[in-house]
Order: sequence, then structure tokens, then C-alpha cells
Amino acid sequence: MKRRHLLGGGLLALWLGPAQLARGASLLAVRVWPARDYTRLTIESDSPLVARQLVLPDPPRLAVDIEGLDLLPGLRELVSKVQPHDPNISGVRVGQNAPNVVRLVVDLKQPVAPQVFSLKPVEPYQHRLVLDLYPTRAVDPLEELIQQRLQGLEATIAAGPGAKAVASSPAGASAASASSSPSSPSLASSAPAASAKPDLLGELIQQQAGSGKAGGQKTDTRAEARAEPRTEMRADGKTPAKPEARPGPGGLASAPSTASEPRKTATAPARAEPEPRGDKTDRLIVIALDPGHGGEDPGAIGPAGTQEKDVVLQIALKLRDRLQGLEIKGNPVRVFLTRDADFFVPLQVRVEKARRVQADLFVSLHADAFYTPDPQGASVYALSDRGASSAAARWMANQENKSDRVGGINVKVQDVHVQRALFDMSTTAQINDSLKLGGALLGEIGRVGRLHKPRVEQASFAVLKAPDIPSILVETAFISNPQEEARLLDSGFQDRLAQALQRGITRYFAANPPLARSRQL
Repeated sequence: MKRRHLLGGGLLALWLGPAQLARGASLLAVRVWPARDYTRLTIESDSPLVARQLVLPDPPRLAVDIEGLDLLPGLRELVSKVQPHDPNISGVRVGQNAPNVVRLVVDLKQPVAPQVFSLKPVEPYQHRLVLDLYPTRAVDPLEELIQQRLQGLEATIAAGPGAKAVASSPAGASAASASSSPSSPSLASSAPAASAKPDLLGELIQQQAGSGKAGGQKTDTRAEARAEPRTEMRADGKTPAKPEARPGPGGLASAPSTASEPRKTATAPARAEPEPRGDKTDRLIVIALDPGHGGEDPGAIGPAGTQEKDVVLQIALKLRDRLQGLEIKGNPVRVFLTRDADFFVPLQVRVEKARRVQADLFVSLHADAFYTPDPQGASVYALSDRGASSAAARWMANQENKSDRVGGINVKVQDVHVQRALFDMSTTAQINDSLKLGGALLGEIGRVGRLHKPRVEQASFAVLKAPDIPSILVETAFISNPQEEARLLDSGFQDRLAQALQRGITRYFAANPPLARSRQL
């Protein structure tokens, strides 16, 4: 027996050769995930790698020495994987810096704050060395939302008096939200004044409209409003005799009128509108849509290889196009996506993004999966503060909460105490509102497909634990079921599902108008 083992070992050595035996780690895969938030480079190997980094400022670049690795053909693939539209990386160079040490040089388009860390094996990956390149000027979700609104107004003014119909349509709204370039300085003369309500979002929109910059200097807009009245220019270029309180075609709230002045629309100034009803708050509704998983985390995978992260992003984009630009009881709707491309977003960051934009709703979209292909149907989940409502709900929450392990987070910078404190703040009122929202959505989803559960289930989903935002998680179908996997890939089914979700959200706000903003970020 011993002789046989020795003979087998000798044959293995002859087959591998001296170069392979001395090499150390074997390269399994290299991946690049570009996004505005950050770009991730992943090097996967069969054993741990040790890396040392050096940031060079002029021109900006990152040098990383990787020990335990030789210059293999697979590593050179990083050069070709960098895409021209990558917002952070302009190119990658690799070379053998020393025996068993590879130097990776990343040429940057802008200064970054890199995070270089290792991840232990977790299904389906082995050892991973991760380079996360965050812009030093971080992307601000609130600033992005403001730009959507300002660009919508700019497009409306440029289009003329009939532009309101375009701005209110899903196609027109999505076109306005597709770009994130700074607003034009010419917008300052035509932007309506900020809402009189204590609305942080509205105040920042007013500041940016006045400065004409995406990151304009902060000013006290409330003091300016008290010092001198603002005039508003209508879409036809004329200045109305009196200030208006109704949101304009682009969704911006104009200066409030006095109690004795009737309200007027921008397109028909001669027609007076009745005073608003008591159930109308006359302010922006912000809906946060959260396509689950992304990047390194594919989510569940169907029998035909369909990845959950792809289909839920497609559904989220369709739902965004349906919601963007709508008005619910006179309140314009704007949509914020926690991710709009294929990149990984940690669970805690998803919640933080929704809170940053002061979202009125948080809807996380997923596709269910099980060990067998039989289960089918959609489910809706809310948070529970008293344990899961069923064993299945508990199992599902545990599966979804594993996202950070698969996607990969830098535990050295993860503030676990802050995360736990935020989750513990979730209130009974938030859960009750989430159940109302979930019930409205469940009723509409049942009209376009089968339901797995006839009621809203509850469990401890990490992504639903924003303390001040009604939050629900929708499992759109079982991707592990071959028939439902095919439906999830069908554009027609995605459209019907998005329409059902839009109807449910509209029903919820019709019965539960948003309150005046008073939260502090």
C-alpha cells in the first residue's frame, strides 16, 4: 500500500513538472465589475494570496504586489476585461515583479480609496483576492435623485408647453433619469422655489437648482425665501402674476401662494384649482427599488442557468419606468434604484441608500428557489420582531441574509455595532405599514400569477430593517421551477408583473398618503 502511494506521488510529480510544483497558488478566474459606486476586481485562486498595495497620485494609479502567484495566462485576462465605459479604471498592466510575486498596476480615471482584502471560500467560490476601488468623491444617492428631478424639469422647459405629458410618462421619465451629468446653469433662472415644508430633499433640490451644479455649495434656502420672493417662469417663457404652489411639470414644487390666492397650473393659468384635500401632502414620493444580489453574488440559479440577479434587475427597471413620473393624489413619484447594473451592494448599504434619499417605500425584488423543482408561485415578506411566521419564511430569510458572504464584504471596515443598532431600531409602526404595503402588492400579484402563500409572511430579513421606511421583499417566482424560470425570462410576464407591482404601490399610497418630511439623515 505504501509503495503504491509513493509510486502515485512520483507519477504526479512527473506529470506536473517542476515549474508547476514550485508555483504555489493556481489561478481559477479573474472578474471585473464596473459601476459608478465602485469597481471591483476579483482574483480567484485555489489557495490564499497575500497582497501589498501602493497608491500613486500623479497620474492616479494603484500598484498591488501579489505574493504566491506567477504570471499566468489567466491573469493577463484582466487587461482585456476592463471595459471602456468603466468609470474608475482606464487600464490594467501585469508583470512578474519578483520570483513568485506578480505586480498588478491599475491605471485610474479618477482618484480612488482602494480596499484590498481576502475572502475565505464560500459556495460557489474558492479563495478570492478582492480590489474594491471607491471614488474619493463618493456617489451620493440623494444627489443622483436630485439630478433626475432637475433634468426632468430642464427637459420639460426645453420641450415647451405640452411637455407635462411627456415628463409624466414612463418613457420620458426614464430618459431623464438615464443621465447623471450636472444640470445646466441656465436652469437656475427657471427653477421653481423649494417647498415650504421642512423637506431636506426639497431644500437640496432648491440649492442645486440655484447653483446649477451637481455638488453646489450649500446655502440657507429658507432664509433666501424669507428675504425676497422668488418668481417662476412658465414653460412658455412668461412670468405669472402670482407665485404658484402646485408642483410644476418637472416635479419641482413652486413657491407657495397666500391663503387668498387660487392655485393655477403652469399650462393653463386661467383655470383655478380647488384647495388641496386634507389627505394630500403635495410633496415628492420617493420609492426605493432594490434588485437583489448582483456582481459576485448571482443569487439563485435556475435549471437552465438563469441567474436571479439578472431577472430581478430587468423587472426592477421595468417597474421604475412605470412608476417614474406618476402622480398619486397630486404627489409626483421619483424612483431610486439601489443598483442599476451588475455589481454587488452589501445588505446594510442597500438600507443606508434608501434612508439617504428619504425613501417612503423600500421594495426588494428577488426570485425564490428550493432544493426540488416542484414549489412555485410568488411570495411577499415583511420584517418580524417576534420570529418568523413559518419555518419556510425563516429558511428564506436565512438564504437571503447569506448574500454578504457570497458577494463579499470587507469585514475590517464593516461596522457591525452600527448595523446591529440600526436593525434594533426597527419599529412596530414600520412593520405595520410594511404589512399594509405587502397586502396591497400580494393582491395585485395574484392577478397575474400564482401565489405561493396567500398572506404576507414575516421573518428577520436584514435588508428590511430600515427603522423608518415601510419595507417589503417580493419573491417574484421560483427560479428553481423550470416553468417559472421560463416565465421570469419572458418579457411579457416581466411587464405584467411590473404593472401589478405598480398598481399595488399606487393602492397603498392612495390609502396611506405620505406624511410631511421631518426625518433627519
